[in-house]
Amino acid sequence: MAPETDFRPIILAGGSGTRFWPRSRRARAKQVLALDGERTMIQRTVDRLAPLAGPERVWVITNDLLSGTICGQLDCVPEKQIVCEPAARNTAPAAGLAAFLLERIAPNSVLGIFPSDHVIANESAFLSTIRQAVELAAAGENMVVLGIAPTRAETGYGYIETGDAFGENALRVRRFTEKPNQERAEEFIAAGNYFWNSGMFIWSARTLANAVREHLPETAPLLEKIAASWETPDFRRVFTELYPKCENISVDYAVLEPRSSKGEHHSNLFCLPANFGWNDLGSWAALYEHHLDQGNADSSKNVTESNGGLAYHAGGNYVFSPKKFVALVGVEDIVVVETEDALLITTRHHSQDVGKVVKELAAKHREDLI
Repeated sequence: MAPETDFRPIILAGGSGTRFWPRSRRARAKQVLALDGERTMIQRTVDRLAPLAGPERVWVITNDLLSGTICGQLDCVPEKQIVCEPAARNTAPAAGLAAFLLERIAPNSVLGIFPSDHVIANESAFLSTIRQAVELAAAGENMVVLGIAPTRAETGYGYIETGDAFGENALRVRRFTEKPNQERAEEFIAAGNYFWNSGMFIWSARTLANAVREHLPETAPLLEKIAASWETPDFRRVFTELYPKCENISVDYAVLEPRSSKGEHHSNLFCLPANFGWNDLGSWAALYEHHLDQGNADSSKNVTESNGGLAYHAGGNYVFSPKKFVALVGVEDIVVVETEDALLITTRHHSQDVGKVVKELAAKHREDLI
C-alpha cells in the first residue's frame, strides 16, 4: 500500500446476530461480545486494521440499540464517525452512505468495507492482502473483493466465480453466486475457480459512489442528500426522514452482481484470493470449529466454557455455562448455552436454525428475551 493512500475502514456493525442467541440480543449483538478471547469482535476488527489506519480514520455504521455499547468499546474512534442508522437497510445503503460521505470529506480516499464480527487467524497475511487490495483499488475505478479459498462444499456462503489472472495476484470476477445447494457447492469445489465471498470489499469512495448512482438510481439521491447534511443541525432529521426510503438490498446484489454482468474484461471487478485463516463465526457450530482449530478442546473434542466440568463417553460438544460446573454424559455433537434468563440446547447440525427461535420469540412478543 503506497504511503500516500488515504485508506478508510468502514465497519458494518448493524446486525443482530440472532444465530448466537441467547448470548446475543438486540442490544448485545454478536459484534459486541467477546466470543474469542477478552476483546470483543468489533474491538478485534479495529485492532487488526490499526497498522493500516488509525482509529481516527475508522467509520462504523450501526444502530441506536448498539451505538452506546460500541462507543464505549471503541472510545478511540471519534464518536461522530459511529453513525447510527434510523432503520435497517442492509449493506448497500450503509456502504453507499459511507461512500457519499467520504466522497465529500476525503474525495481521494479508498474505502474498505469490513463486517464487524469475523475472526482472522493470520493477521500479518490479512494486512498484506489488504495492502494489495488497496493498491489495486487506488489504481483506477476498480472494485476488489477478498475471496477465501474454500476448504469444503459449504452451503452457507456466497461464491465468486473467477476467470483470467490480472497482475500478480488478482483474478477477474465472472459472476457471484448466492448460497448454493450441496450439489452445486460440490461442483464449485471441483471446478477449482470458485472462492467464498468474504464480505470484505475495497474500492475508492468515488468508485463506490458512482456505482451506487448507476445501479441504485432511486436510492443514490437520498444518500447524497443525507451526506450533504453531514455536520449540520439538520443531519439527524434528514437522515431519519430519508434513510428508511432507501432500497433494502445488499451491496452484492445492488452493485457487484450487476457489474459482473458486464463481462469479466469490462467490469473492473477483481477477486484477490486470500488465505489468512478466515471464519465468519456464523453459528455456534462455527464457533465450536474455531475453538477446535485453536486447540481449545479436550481429547474427545469437547469445548467447554464453564466453571469446571467433566465428560464421560461424550464427544464433539460445545458448552457455554460460565457460572456452573457442567457434566457431559453419553452425549455427542450438542450445543448448550446458558445465560441468566435462557437456556439453549441444540445439536451442532441444527445450530444454523437458532435464529428461528428469535423469530418465534418475536411473534410471541417475548421482548424480554430478544
